[in-house]
Order: sequence, then C-alpha cells, then structure tokens
Amino acid sequence: MRYVILLRGINVGGKHKVVMSELKQQVEALGFANVVTYINSGNVFFDSNEAKTVIQHQLEDMFAQHYSFPLGFALISADELQAELEDLPEWWSDNHARKDVLFYLENVDKAHIEAHIRQWTLDNERIYYGKHAIFWAKLDNDQYLQTAYAKYLAKAPFYKEVSIRNGKTFDKIQALIGLNQ
Repeated sequence: MRYVILLRGINVGGKHKVVMSELKQQVEALGFANVVTYINSGNVFFDSNEAKTVIQHQLEDMFAQHYSFPLGFALISADELQAELEDLPEWWSDNHARKDVLFYLENVDKAHIEAHIRQWTLDNERIYYGKHAIFWAKLDNDQYLQTAYAKYLAKAPFYKEVSIRNGKTFDKIQALIGLNQ
C-alpha cells in the first residue's frame, strides 16, 4: 500500500529544521520501500505492507529518536485519499482564487476542530469537512483578507492540530501517491 506522511510546522522561519534527505533515509531505515519526498514542507511517500497503526507507532518512535521537538503528522493511505477524493463536493473542482487542504494530524479531536470553525462567519469561501481533512476554497482573491480563513485560522486553538497544503501541492500529493487526477 502506498502512504503519505504530511509533517506539520517544519522548516518554517529556521525553526524545527528537518533535512528532507535525512528524513528519507530515516523512513527507508524503517523498512519502507519506494520512499520519495516532495518539497521542504515535509511530504514523504512510501510503500508498506504493515498495518497503518503499526506504521504510525514506528514513525512516532523514529521521530522521537531523531528530533528534539515534536513532529506532528498526518498518515494517509492511497485508498483513504482516493475515498476522500470521491466524496468531495463538485464545487471543489471549480476554479477558485485559493484552495487549501487542512489535514487532521493523528489522534486529534476532529469534531472539536469542526465545531470551532462552524462558529465563524464565512465570507466568500466554502468549506467541506472530509474524513481526513478540511477542504477550504476562497472564491475571490481581492476579498481574501476578509475570509474567516485569513482572519481566524492562524490564531485558532486547533491551528497546531492540522497540516496545511495548498491546492497545487494537494494535486502533486495525489500524483505522488499514485492516484489519477
């Protein structure tokens, strides 16, 4: 099975430095095959026949061994991502000014995150709550700063419980995990 690890908050402003070539070697040392990294924000793809829970524990142990700071991550299989794509609303494929995907980190309270967002007034944006991520489209670039996304997200108490990828990176993730777009 093909998987993707989506790390959160690495290599931003000189903090939580993770060298992708070293991370690739660390993931390969766990016995995973066909390991590929994509950009410096912590996207790692690999193949494994292990159960997802086993992989999650292996990754947690490896991160604790090699890094002095916590490494939050989302772990998603190709099958899970395919199912997520099949459930997306039609509007997701429309041409929006900006699109972002907020992947839930492992073991977070998704209902709490969603309840918090539902309190915000959306302005010129659409949201879909998926099983593994929140899909957020901003409809007008000129009005971006008025969106709940721009005004509230970075200050939200759950901000560190998601790993965000923009629409273009999400498209690349689909390709690298082996899904047809």
